[in-house]
Amino acid sequence: MAQVQYYGTGRRKSSVARVRLVPGDGRIVINGRDINDYIPFEALREVVKQPLNNTETVSSYDVLVSVQGGGYTGQAGAIRHGISRALLQADPEFRGSLKSAGLLTRDARMKERKKYGLKGARRAPQFSKR
Repeated sequence: MAQVQYYGTGRRKSSVARVRLVPGDGRIVINGRDINDYIPFEALREVVKQPLNNTETVSSYDVLVSVQGGGYTGQAGAIRHGISRALLQADPEFRGSLKSAGLLTRDARMKERKKYGLKGARRAPQFSKR
């Protein structure tokens, strides 16, 4: 018998997370490791769990994640976005609560590119009058 699964892809900065929701008891596994082993900061673990807490489905689904690119913050944001999209597939009734919490919006802020003639994106060489 095939087990029902829900998929969602989340992105943030340069991170991409492929999320799979499977009916279970609330385990979160990221790249084959438990969330407590993978993400060292409690605040970022809360960011990841935000969509589940918002829809009160913390103990209803196991979350299996494959995430690549970026750092802890970007990956946590990408996982949050992916979980939100997967929950929307699981039950379209969640759209209102997820949307009002801002969890379905892709955070478009990216690193600004370095421009020629400058030392960084905006940092100019030091000015000297003489």
